[in-house]
Amino acid sequence: MKIIVPMAGMGKRMRPHTHTTAKPLLPIAGKPIVQRLVEDLAKVAGEPVEEVAFVTNPAFGSAVEQRLLAIAQGIGAKGTIHHQQEALGTAHAILCAGPALKGRILVAFADTLFRAEMKLDADCDGVIWVSKVEDPRAFGVVQLDDQGIITDFVEKPAEFVSDLAIIGIYYFADGERLRKEMQYLIDNDIREKGEYQLTNAMENMKAKGARFKAGAVDAWMDCGNKDAMVDTNARVLEHIKAEKHLVHPGAKLKASVVVPPCFIAEGATLEHAVVGPYVSIGAGAVIRNSVVDNAIIGGQAAITGAVVANSMLGERARVQGRAMDLSVGDDCAIG
Repeated sequence: MKIIVPMAGMGKRMRPHTHTTAKPLLPIAGKPIVQRLVEDLAKVAGEPVEEVAFVTNPAFGSAVEQRLLAIAQGIGAKGTIHHQQEALGTAHAILCAGPALKGRILVAFADTLFRAEMKLDADCDGVIWVSKVEDPRAFGVVQLDDQGIITDFVEKPAEFVSDLAIIGIYYFADGERLRKEMQYLIDNDIREKGEYQLTNAMENMKAKGARFKAGAVDAWMDCGNKDAMVDTNARVLEHIKAEKHLVHPGAKLKASVVVPPCFIAEGATLEHAVVGPYVSIGAGAVIRNSVVDNAIIGGQAAITGAVVANSMLGERARVQGRAMDLSVGDDCAIG
């Protein structure tokens, strides 16, 4: 089994945080988004993961690439880096990892997390995981027959055809077959809304007899903007709240109250503070004389004499005084 993770987007909706950190490396409950995604996929793969292929933007740099390779190593897999020079659609992004598109593969775009009891059916050519949405116009959607087999893929429908949105996680039994269909789109310049779309490649496979099933998820968690990140952080903390050492033994708590679930990293300091629920605090952060809830606080950040909620603070950010709903980038100061 191989895992393909397209993650070359620049994360403009997550600015200012993505000015200094690649979006998939932003933390959720103490771990980068992409690490949580890869670990969750490894659990449902049903067999050892041989390779994790990351499709990145060259602008991310070597330090990001080294962190990604370490994430792959953490699940016992080889990590490989592939560059997408220009954003030309989902099929183009996956095709950038061409050498890894062999055998059984899982593809997951690194801007979403999930909770599911996934099953990689042996009696079909692929599984596309979907979730019901209120407004499907912003998504690729699928239509099903009464056996749960996908009959049609529709990319961002202007009129209602289905409310089953494709969430960005896929299983393919034959990666080489998928690669050939995506290459066909490029070679013949077949675009949908100006881009080379994975849904078109899957539609071509289906027309040639491939059978795709829809898979359901228990939870689909977005990481597209600050409010979504804070909400996802809370949902992940709720899910993992029974894990040991969410509050690291090396954290320093003085005259403070922690309302679980919270993640507090080693070296964080709380003095005369009330923290939680649903707060993640990075290593070396300091919170004094403050109340913080429903927030992600970066490493080495400092909060003094403030009430902070529904907020995301980058590494080494400084906040002082008053009640705030914040999105503060690395090395910024308020108050």
